[in-house]
Amino acid sequence: MGTRITALPVGEIRPGDHAAFPFATAAEQAQVIGPFLRDGLAARQKVIYVGERGHRGLPGLGDPADADRLVRTGQLRVIPSGVVWLSQGRFDPDRMFAVIGREVTEAAEQGYPAVRLTADMSWALRRPGAYPLMLACEARFAEAIAAETAVMAICQLDRSRCPAEQVRALTGTHRLRVTANPVFDDGVLRITRSHAPDGLRLAGELDTARQEPLLTALTSIGAAADAHLDFAEVRFLDLGILSLLVTYALRTSPGRRLVLDNLPPDVAGLIQTLGWRHLPGLARGRSRLP
Repeated sequence: MGTRITALPVGEIRPGDHAAFPFATAAEQAQVIGPFLRDGLAARQKVIYVGERGHRGLPGLGDPADADRLVRTGQLRVIPSGVVWLSQGRFDPDRMFAVIGREVTEAAEQGYPAVRLTADMSWALRRPGAYPLMLACEARFAEAIAAETAVMAICQLDRSRCPAEQVRALTGTHRLRVTANPVFDDGVLRITRSHAPDGLRLAGELDTARQEPLLTALTSIGAAADAHLDFAEVRFLDLGILSLLVTYALRTSPGRRLVLDNLPPDVAGLIQTLGWRHLPGLARGRSRLP
């Protein structure tokens, strides 16, 4: 369980990868699982979804008519959770391995170059006695996926429906945790949407040359509540960016703030020197940094 977990944009997942995806909202789920499904379908790969949704309601998939067609052709396979996890009404990990094994074998026989598998584990996790069995079989599942040269898998965990400690423990059995694809990445600055709370994760250098992509990303958040900007991976902050943030904050809904989370010491020191009172609309948020 002490394995270091690497965050991986979903667009970079490859065969042999077995990743966790703990999510908090339907929007966050669609933002990650949608591209995973669509990329596989566009690449003519077999896509298998295990969960309680019908094929027309898969997160982020798009046009229901396309889903109908893809199910008819067999490229998209949607399997109810109970079919995969239950044997005579009882939670049975061995059944899961058997069902998924058959699906992967059939996909290879049908000529698909790769298989994308994702399962919403939340349904199974709520079954009596399921948690310790799921925890025990994750290592076995990881080994099975790693041995495959054509299978990639994402285990979804709904944080709003499952105990937090169980979500953390199951996530910790994975080497990878998938995240949303960046909305902007030029090698100097990377911007990614975040959820619960809504906002942006920023990484790299925030200089005046990147005001436009930052402003575009800010406007995508919506104006219902405070927006949180995670600065944990910001290496440089230009004063012009602070001015842009203040201007943006003051032009949005009255009382709405931009909350700056996880400020690195040098960035926090710069803002402290200026004084928060001179930055209306901005607020210091949480910090997980030393």
